[in-house]
Amino acid sequence: MKSTMGVPVKTSLAGFSAGNIISDAVFTDTTTMTEAQIQSFFNSKVTTCRGGTDEDGRPIVCIKDFRMNTVNRPADTYCKGYTGAAGESAARIIYRVSQSCGINPQVLIVMLQKEQSLVTHTWPSAWRYDKALGQGCPDGGVACDPKFVGFFHQVYGAARQMQLYMEGRYFKWYAPGNTWNLLWHPPVQVSPGVWKDVCGSSPVYIANKATSALYYYTPYQPNAAALNAGYGFGDSCSSYGNRNFYNYFTDWFGSTQKNPAADNPFGNVEMVQASPGEVAVSGWAIDPNTSSPISVHVYVGGVGTAIAADQTRWDVAGAYPGKGEKHGFSARVPAQGPDATEVCIYAINSGPGVNVLLGCQKIVPMTGSPVGAVTSIKAAGDGFDVTGWAIDPDTTDAATVHVYIGGVGRAFTADAASTAIPTAYQQYGANHGFVAHVPANTGAQTICVYGINIGPGGTSDFGCQQATKPGGIEEKGRAPIGSFETLLTGKGMVTAKGWAIDPDTASPIQVHLYQGGVGRAYTADKARADVATANPGYGDKHGFEEQLTTTDTTTTVCAYAINAGPGGNAFLGCKTVDVDQSIPDQGRAPVGSIASVDVSGTSARVSGWAVDPDTRSPINVHIYVGAAGQAFIADKANNGSLSAFPSYGSYHGFDQTVSIPSGTSTICVYGINTGPGGHSLLGCKQVTNSVAPPVVDRGRAPYGNYEALIGGAGTATVAGWVIDPDTTDPITIHIYVDGVGQPYTADIARPDVAAAYPGTGSNHGFYQTIPMSAGSHGVCVYGINNGTGGHTLLGCRTVTVTG
Repeated sequence: MKSTMGVPVKTSLAGFSAGNIISDAVFTDTTTMTEAQIQSFFNSKVTTCRGGTDEDGRPIVCIKDFRMNTVNRPADTYCKGYTGAAGESAARIIYRVSQSCGINPQVLIVMLQKEQSLVTHTWPSAWRYDKALGQGCPDGGVACDPKFVGFFHQVYGAARQMQLYMEGRYFKWYAPGNTWNLLWHPPVQVSPGVWKDVCGSSPVYIANKATSALYYYTPYQPNAAALNAGYGFGDSCSSYGNRNFYNYFTDWFGSTQKNPAADNPFGNVEMVQASPGEVAVSGWAIDPNTSSPISVHVYVGGVGTAIAADQTRWDVAGAYPGKGEKHGFSARVPAQGPDATEVCIYAINSGPGVNVLLGCQKIVPMTGSPVGAVTSIKAAGDGFDVTGWAIDPDTTDAATVHVYIGGVGRAFTADAASTAIPTAYQQYGANHGFVAHVPANTGAQTICVYGINIGPGGTSDFGCQQATKPGGIEEKGRAPIGSFETLLTGKGMVTAKGWAIDPDTASPIQVHLYQGGVGRAYTADKARADVATANPGYGDKHGFEEQLTTTDTTTTVCAYAINAGPGGNAFLGCKTVDVDQSIPDQGRAPVGSIASVDVSGTSARVSGWAVDPDTRSPINVHIYVGAAGQAFIADKANNGSLSAFPSYGSYHGFDQTVSIPSGTSTICVYGINTGPGGHSLLGCKQVTNSVAPPVVDRGRAPYGNYEALIGGAGTATVAGWVIDPDTTDPITIHIYVDGVGQPYTADIARPDVAAAYPGTGSNHGFYQTIPMSAGSHGVCVYGINNGTGGHTLLGCRTVTVTG
C-alpha cells in the first residue's frame, strides 16, 4: 500500500506493538457496523467521484457507488457460506461476508484501503476492484489467481483466509505464543535470479492469532523510520503494510485492543507431565460470566483434546466466592510423537470474551519406537543366552523382542528385572529385561535383536553382534598361524596388513604390532573371505589392517599372533620400509576440537583431539578451568583427527580429568603450537558442579505440592513433589485412600523443582497409580519428615474411579 490519498498525515504511531497489532476480540467482532453504517462511512470518505473511464476503457466507479452481482459460496469450516444476489453494493457485500466468516467489517474496510486505497479513492481504475484486498495476488507483477479475481471473490476469499490463518492448522510459522524473527523489508534482487535479504530482521513475540494472521498476509514489520514517518515514507528498509493497517484502523475506528479482563476465562496450569503414551495435565479454569464448569482444550504438538474443568476444587471455590467448586481438571491426553513438543492449555470462553491461553510447557513425550540395548551375548548349552532390556515408551507393559540367528527369529517377552535400564526410564519400572536362550550351531554366528513396536512408531533395531559357539574345534594348545603380508608406506605412517588364526578357536584373536620396540595390541577381526576359504570352519573374521604413525624416515614393524588359550604365540615376521616425513613448517596454527566434557561430582573429564599441521608428533594442549590452566600431551588414540589428517595417525587425542569448583565454570582448551605460529583456542564449554554442601538437620517440616489426582478405570494416579529441607535425599510420602494409608518414596526426577529450590536436588517427585474400586474416594497425601520435626499434610482431594 503506497497511496494515502484523502488521509491526514500522521507523525507518530503511539501505541503500536509489532507483536499485538490488533486483539483477537476486535479482529473477530462482527457487531461493530451494520450495512447502513458501512455505506454511510463510504459516503463520508468520497463526497464527489470523478467518473469517466479508466486507462482500459472501463467505467470509473467509487466504492460508495459500486455494485455487482454476487455468487453462491458453500459453507465450510471457516465461513457459513453465501447466497449470491444481483446488484449488491460494496457495503452489503462487506457486511454479509463479515457475518459469514466472523471477521470484523472494520478490518475488511481497512484492508481495502491499505491494499488499493479504495475507501478514499475518487477515480479508482477497475483493476483495483479485481485485486481489492490482494487475496491470491502475489507481489512482483505476478497475475492474480483467477478464482480470486473480482471484488466479491477478493472480500470473501480474504475473510475466509484470515480464519484459515487463525486456525493454526496449516500455518504455523507465525504461531501465537512464540517469538519469531520478522523481516523489516522484502529481499531484493542482487543479480538475475538471485535475491538477498539486505535489511535483516528482529525477534517479535506474537501475542495473538489476529496478529499472526496479519503477518501471514503481509510478512514484514515496520522499522523505526516507517513508524516515525506516520503515513509517510521511511528509509530503504521500511515496509508499510502492517503499519498502515494500524494507522487506518486507529484513525477511523479507535483502539485495536479491548480489555478482556471482565469477560475472559482465567485459571492455572498446575502440572504438565509426560507419562507412557500420554501427557498428564491438571489445574483449574473459571469463566467469570458463569458458575458452571467450562471446557479446557489441551493441545499436544498442535493436536487438541477437549476436557471438562468440572472436578471438585474447594480451594478454588474459597478463592473465588460465588463461583462454586466444580472448576478443576485432571486428565491424560494422547502423546503425539517422540520429539520434544509444546503442550498448550486454553480455557474456552462460554459467553462474552474470548478463549484464553493458560500456559504452554515444553515436554519430551514418552512415546515412539521401542528403546533398549543388548548387554551381553554368551555361549550357553546348545546355543546362546542373549541378555538386555527393551521398553516401548507408550506403555509400562512388557515389550516383545525378536532374536534372530541365521535368519531364524524367536519372540521373547522383556519382563525380567534388569539393573541395566537407564534412570531416564525409571517411570516404567525395573521389569523390562530379557534373557533369551536361542539354539545355535557351533562356530561363528550373527545374532540380531529387534524391539517390536506396539503403539505409535516402528520396530527398533537393537543391533547385530557376532559370537562364536564352542564345539567342533578342540583346544589342543596349538600355536596361531597367519601371515604378515604387506607393510605399506605413506606420509608419516605405515599400514600393516595380514591375517591370524588360533587353530583352537573360531573367534578372532589379537595380534601385537611392534614398532621401534614398542608394541600395541589389535584384534584380527576384519573380513577375509580368502582366509575363510583356505581354513574351513573358522569363519572370515581374521584379518588385520592397521595404521601406525612414525616420525622416522625408515621404520620396522614386527607382527605376532597371540594365542587365545594355552600354548605359545606365533611370530609372523618383520618388515622394513622408508617413510616420507616431508612436512615443511609453514607456521600454521594447531587445529582440533573438544569431543566431550562430562561432569562427575567435583571433576570434569575433557576429551578431544589436537594436531599441529606442521608435525605428525603429538602436541601439548592447555586445559583452563576459569583462569587456571594445566598442560597435557595429546597423544592418546582418537580417530577424530583421521578425517582431517589421515596421514598423521590417530594418536593425537586427549582425555583428561580436571577439578572444577562449585557452581558454573567455563572450561577452555588450547592447542599449543610446536614451532612458529600462534596457539589455537579449540573451544570452550560451560559446566556445573552441582554437588551441594551438607544439609544440617534443623528439624524443619517437609514442604511440597499435591499437584494432581487423576481417576481412571480401576485406578487413580496421584502426582506432585515434596522436599525435606534438612536433606537432599528423597523422602517418604504416605497416601491415604478413604483413611487407609500406604508409604511411597518421592524419588522421581523433577528438574523444575530443582530449578525452583537450588541445592535440594531433583529427585523429589511422586507419580503413583493406585488401584481403587469404582466410585468416589478421598485421597490425602502427607510428606514424612526423615529426621526430627513434624510431618506435613500436602492436601486432600476427591476422585471418581470408573469400573
